[in-house]
Amino acid sequence: MDFLLSHILTVLIFFPLVSVGVLLFVDKNNEGLLRNLSTILSLVEFLISVLLFIYFKPGTYQFQFVERYSWISSFGASYFLGIDGVSLFLIILATLLTTLSLLSSYRYIKEHVKEFVILMLILETFMIGTFASLDVLLFYLFWEFMLIPMYFIIGMWGTGRRVYAAVKFVLYTLSGSLIMLFGLIYIFILHFDQTGNFTLNIVKLYNTRIPLGLQILLFIALFLGFSIKVPVFPFHTWLPDAHTEAPTAGSVILAGVLLKFGVYGFFRFGIPLLPEASIILAPVIIVIGVIGVLYGAFVSIVQKDLKRLVAFSSVSHMGFIMLGLFAMSAISIDGSILQLINHGITTGALFLFVGMLYERAHSRQIADFGGIARKAPILASLFMISVLASIGLPGLNGFIGEFLILIGAFKNYMILTIFATSGVIFAAVYLLWMFQRVMFQEITNPALENFEDMNLREIITIMPLILLMVFIGFYPVPFLDRIDPTVVHFLSQLNRHAFTLGTAAKIKGMSNA
Repeated sequence: MDFLLSHILTVLIFFPLVSVGVLLFVDKNNEGLLRNLSTILSLVEFLISVLLFIYFKPGTYQFQFVERYSWISSFGASYFLGIDGVSLFLIILATLLTTLSLLSSYRYIKEHVKEFVILMLILETFMIGTFASLDVLLFYLFWEFMLIPMYFIIGMWGTGRRVYAAVKFVLYTLSGSLIMLFGLIYIFILHFDQTGNFTLNIVKLYNTRIPLGLQILLFIALFLGFSIKVPVFPFHTWLPDAHTEAPTAGSVILAGVLLKFGVYGFFRFGIPLLPEASIILAPVIIVIGVIGVLYGAFVSIVQKDLKRLVAFSSVSHMGFIMLGLFAMSAISIDGSILQLINHGITTGALFLFVGMLYERAHSRQIADFGGIARKAPILASLFMISVLASIGLPGLNGFIGEFLILIGAFKNYMILTIFATSGVIFAAVYLLWMFQRVMFQEITNPALENFEDMNLREIITIMPLILLMVFIGFYPVPFLDRIDPTVVHFLSQLNRHAFTLGTAAKIKGMSNA
C-alpha cells in the first residue's frame, strides 16, 4: 500500500493505458467481453482514485502525492505530479464519469466496440494527466493529446454532422491552445532571464516578475486558450455542435470533465502567473460570464432538441462559475470550484437521460415526446431529481455551489450578481418546461406506446450521480474542507505577488469578503 500511495498518480495516469494493452488481446468480435472488461477496468481505476480522497490530508494547501523525476533537464522539464483540494475532486470526477460512460454505452455503441472502449480509456489517461501535472510542458502535452481520442469519438460514433462537429471542436480548441502556448513560453523565457535557470515547474514560475502591460497581453493569450475550453461567450459555438452530434458517452465526458479544464487552467495557471492583470481584467471577464449566463439561458428556452438544450444550459452554468472565480472572494471561489464538480454530476446525468430517451424513441426532438412518466415512472422520477439539481433546488448539490457564488460575488459586483441571479429563474423556466413536455401531457407519438422503463444496468449507471446530488446538497463539508485551504492560499498568493499597493489592497479586500 505504501508503494501504491507513493506512486498513485502515476498509476492513475497509466493504468488506463495498461488496460488498453489488455483489451488489444481480446477478439474484436467478442463485444460482450470488450464492454464488460473495459467497464471493470475503468471501475478499478475509479476505486484507485477513491484512495486519493481517503488518504488526502484536509486542512492544508500543500500539494500531496507528489512525484518528481528529471525529464528534459536542459530545459528544466520534469515529470512533476501533485494534487491539491481542487484537482483531487476533478480527478475522481473524471474516473467516475468514465466508468459510467462506458456502462451507459452498452446499448448505443454497436459498431467498432473495441476501438470505442480503447479510445475512452486513452482519453481517461490524458484527462487525469492534465489535472495531475505541475510541469508546464507535461500539462500542455496531456492537454493537447485529449483532442485526439475525443475527435474520433465524436467523428466515428456521433450522429448527423458528426465529422463537422469533430473538426470544429479540434480547430477551436487547437487554435486557442497554440495562443496559450505562446504565452506560457514567453513566461518561461522571462523567468530564465530573471533567474538564469530553465524551469517549467509551475510553482517556480509563479515567482516570475512581469510588468503590468506585458501581463495584460500574456493574460489575453492564456484567456483565449482557457476560455474556449470553458467555453465562455462568444467562444462557445463549438460546444452545441459537439454535444449534439457526440454519442452519449462523449457528451457526458465533454460536459462532465473537458469543460472543467478551462476553469482549472485559469485557477492553476492564468490567475497565479499573472495576478495583477487578472485583477484588472476581472470586471471585464465577469461581464462576459454574466452575458454567458443570460445568453445560455435565453437560447436554451427556445431549443427544440434535448441535447442542444442541455448543451446551452452548460454555457449558462459555466458563466456562473466564471463569475465566482473572478469575483475573487474566498466564498465565491469555494462555490465556483464546488459548482465545477456539481456541474459535472448534474449535466452528466442529464446527458445520460437524454441518451436513454434517444435509444428508446430514436429522436431528441422535444415535440416527439410526451406522456413518458406513465410508461417509465422510474426514469421520470430520477430525471426529475437531476433537473431540480441543475436548477439549484435547496437540498440538492446545485444550490450549494450557486449560493456560495452569489453570496461571495454580491459585495463587490452587486449589479452583475443580480443579473446573474436571474439565470437561476430562467434555468427553472427552460428545464421545467422541457420536463413537462417530455414527461407529461398525452402520448401523441405511436412509437412511445411501448416505451420501456429503466433497466437494472441503467439504474446502476445513474444512481451514483443521484446519490452525489443528494449527499452534496445536504452535506458539502467533506468537499469544502479540502477545497477551502487551497482557495485561501490561492488568494494569499495573489496578494503577495501583487506589485502595486492599490491592486494588493483590492485583492486583500476580496479575500476577506
